[in-house]
Amino acid sequence: MIDWNAFTPGSALIGGLMIGAAAAVLILLNGRIAGISGVLGGLLRAGPGDRGWRLAFIAGLVAAPVLARWAGHAVPIRIDAGAGTLIVAGLLVGLGTRYAGGCTSGHGVCGLSRLSLRSLAATVCFIGAGMLTVFAARHVLGL
Repeated sequence: MIDWNAFTPGSALIGGLMIGAAAAVLILLNGRIAGISGVLGGLLRAGPGDRGWRLAFIAGLVAAPVLARWAGHAVPIRIDAGAGTLIVAGLLVGLGTRYAGGCTSGHGVCGLSRLSLRSLAATVCFIGAGMLTVFAARHVLGL
């Protein structure tokens, strides 16, 4: 169900523009794709010259909700799953990003903006798998 009282197209538009601008700045100034799995995975094996921007990128992801909470604009977090479900889900997402050669941010935001057919196929698969998972969890398994 969609909570139409909580529908906020203005903040969603601003957030989308900020994500797009950040991805554009990263590729224009650094020649790198803003795919989270690639940024984080590359951090684990990065050379000294490649580590700084990756750390700054990840620090920004962690700092943004902290700053939003500090400014009084935090969105309440609600997770309707147990720790086991979250661990399995995280492992499946990680496995999926390895098979797809990237994550939703890399393919869906950066790849589609570059008109990559590979990213289009990956994004369609991401969305389809998500829809199928929600359907199965809610209507087949009754979770």
